[in-house]
Amino acid sequence: MPPKMPPDPALGAAVRQLREARGLSQEALAYRAGTTYGTINRLELAQSAPAWATVRAIAEALGVTLVELATAVEAQGRPQGFDDQAQKPRRR
Repeated sequence: MPPKMPPDPALGAAVRQLREARGLSQEALAYRAGTTYGTINRLELAQSAPAWATVRAIAEALGVTLVELATAVEAQGRPQGFDDQAQKPRRR
């Protein structure tokens, strides 16, 4: 089984930025995405890495495509501890 990826702060920042631009609370986004407030909160705080299905549901709830969400994530920059070339955690 592959190792778990660490939470990506850029994903959380992008979701927060898109959510706030739409005037949504974390609770409202969670409801629209069919998930919990805690899931959105932990994602935005980079305390958890969501499942792919959750990312897709959040993008849909925000009214953006996955490409638009990925573009927003990339605009936030890569988090420390990630290799920019391979976009995976660096080994020490």
